[in-house]
Amino acid sequence: MGEEWAVASESSAVTAEAGLAVRLREIDVDRQVDLRVDPVDPAATRIGEALGTPLPVVPNTGSETVLWLGPDQWLVFGVSEERLRAALGDTPGSVVDVSANRVVLELSGPGAREVLEQGCGIDLHPRAFGPGRCAQTMLARANVVLHQVDATPTYRILVRPSFAGYLRSWLRDSATAPARG
Repeated sequence: MGEEWAVASESSAVTAEAGLAVRLREIDVDRQVDLRVDPVDPAATRIGEALGTPLPVVPNTGSETVLWLGPDQWLVFGVSEERLRAALGDTPGSVVDVSANRVVLELSGPGAREVLEQGCGIDLHPRAFGPGRCAQTMLARANVVLHQVDATPTYRILVRPSFAGYLRSWLRDSATAPARG
């Protein structure tokens, strides 16, 4: 299965003389599907096979294709609702297309963690939150799903469309603010 991530709109690198070097852009995701199923049910294995990767069962972990959101809940990217329903079969659970529910912003660069730490209460230090980690949290008073993609660091920030403009502005302002001492 190929990756379904594409750049929707490019923002130039955000760098200021006294600010942090980061890159902010919006990512277009073909599909976002909310999946609920008992992780020990054989259907979870079938779904993992359909995705080409097992559903993560360790809390707050994920991959490019699927993020753990709860003990029986995942957010799946780039896979049709129909494909997941077929893998779920008659097993109790749910598959709901939530593609219109979140905008995906990507923040990357050496200063990305420091920018996020200005408005996020979780510990983003690499010993606690590194590549492959995700969390539902607040960022600058907006509910987000935060996913660290790699060690650059690159973070994907999933936010409701009504908060996307605000969060984009907040991220730019935080990146260009004088470094805190």
